[in-house]
Amino acid sequence: MSNKTIEMFTIRQILRLYGAGKGTKYISSSTGVARNTVKKYLYRYVLSEKTIGQIEAMSDAEMSRLFLIKERIEASNKRLSDLQPLLPSLAALLKKRGVTKYMVHEKYLQQCPDGYKSSSFIEKLNDFMQMGKSSLKMTHKAGDKLFVDFTGQKLHLVDKLTGEINDVEVFVAILGCSQLTFVTAVHSQRKEDFILGCEKALHFYGGVPQAIVPDNLKSAVTRASKYEAELNENFAAFAEHYHTFGFPTRTYKPKDKALVEGAVKIIYTTIFSKIDQKVYHRLEDMNKDILFHLQIHNDAKLTGENYSRSQQFIEVEQQTLQPLNPYLFELMTTQLATVNKYGHVLLSADKRYYSVPFKLIGKRLKLKYTSAKIEVYDDNEVVAVHDRFFGKGLKYITTQDHLATHHKYLAEWNPQKFMTTASSIGVEVAKYIAKILSRELYPEQSYKSCSGVLNFAKRVGHTRLINACKRADSYGIYNYGIIDQILRSKADAIAFEDETPAIEMPDHENIRGQDYYE
Repeated sequence: MSNKTIEMFTIRQILRLYGAGKGTKYISSSTGVARNTVKKYLYRYVLSEKTIGQIEAMSDAEMSRLFLIKERIEASNKRLSDLQPLLPSLAALLKKRGVTKYMVHEKYLQQCPDGYKSSSFIEKLNDFMQMGKSSLKMTHKAGDKLFVDFTGQKLHLVDKLTGEINDVEVFVAILGCSQLTFVTAVHSQRKEDFILGCEKALHFYGGVPQAIVPDNLKSAVTRASKYEAELNENFAAFAEHYHTFGFPTRTYKPKDKALVEGAVKIIYTTIFSKIDQKVYHRLEDMNKDILFHLQIHNDAKLTGENYSRSQQFIEVEQQTLQPLNPYLFELMTTQLATVNKYGHVLLSADKRYYSVPFKLIGKRLKLKYTSAKIEVYDDNEVVAVHDRFFGKGLKYITTQDHLATHHKYLAEWNPQKFMTTASSIGVEVAKYIAKILSRELYPEQSYKSCSGVLNFAKRVGHTRLINACKRADSYGIYNYGIIDQILRSKADAIAFEDETPAIEMPDHENIRGQDYYE
């Protein structure tokens, strides 16, 4: 994922937290973004005079223009530009005993007689003051954070045939408030297994917390940092799918991960010790037993308390979780591709080409795809969306609107149209046209060859074209040029049984042999 796309995702997180009444210190610690950077984005939000809802509805490209164009934030009107430098001193007046915001507004109007009315002024003053607020010490609020990690120790599967012992990873999740714990075994710590663990955890809890806090795992984080960790593309997309945030723990901050590390130590005793007593051949069987022991773990009374994790979850935290997305998350794969001269990009996994707007020819674009859909991005902007094609034969997938004006008439051509025309002339012609269409060329090339060959029927008649196609087929060459040369040399008029010696392929500087196409 490009840095810009991640910044858009981060800015959305910052604005949501700000809209929820969080101060810049809390936002900074939660998102891993430096506090001054948070203030910068909030300052630009205030100056934009848009609501958070309006900004949320923007595409990444629109947000990029609003937030990331260097020093773009020039006030759109004189009142706003006059107010900006006065805000710090005006806000400071409120610290004096007895001073109200309406009194500050009157002070402001003395300096700017044509300034904002009281309601608009107070709104902007509140926004400015909110940017500077610090938050209290963080506590584990109900529905706030889900902490996730892999255990250091591993469990094992035994191959039923060979007896080989294979390690499996153990994923752990714990809700901050109730401490309700989820555990599952997965094959690896790769991103697909990590995201699978997170998704299973959300469905186990039956809801979604405000944030998911992983340790700085490679499966979740591209770049770890004390201040501004960078989520990898897939985990960021997963969080977006479930309308939550991904907040990696800060490096060198052991308190950030103390809760999940404490949970890991406990499950070594309550779960690992039980699972180690049995031999497992299948991951499904192991996870079934893990859930059994996990239920006992969650139902046990907490040390020194008269309630369990399960009770605490049901009574305090369950109702604070956000609803689940009804659709499971599908992992997207990313690749880069350069638009070819025909206005298509190659999806390497399928060896098929998908169209993009012709104006992007020569540009390097990003493709994101699942098992069903392909999205093509130019920077932050989606420029093309295709359903992924798995059928046989079709190598170029084209949306007509992507074509240049002078190419759009070609979109009316298709293999069925040529085969129908060829069949009406004769079986040999249909066979020959099918061979041209089967060659791995850009469709426009094949279609032009087919059109040229079929047009000979009007010029020389059906019989001559049938014989020419039969002759070219015997040479194993399938293009317009060989048919043209056969007809010019009248080689189509010589019956195969009369050839003495055998008729050789006519020589011509524009005729290429079969080897050329291999």
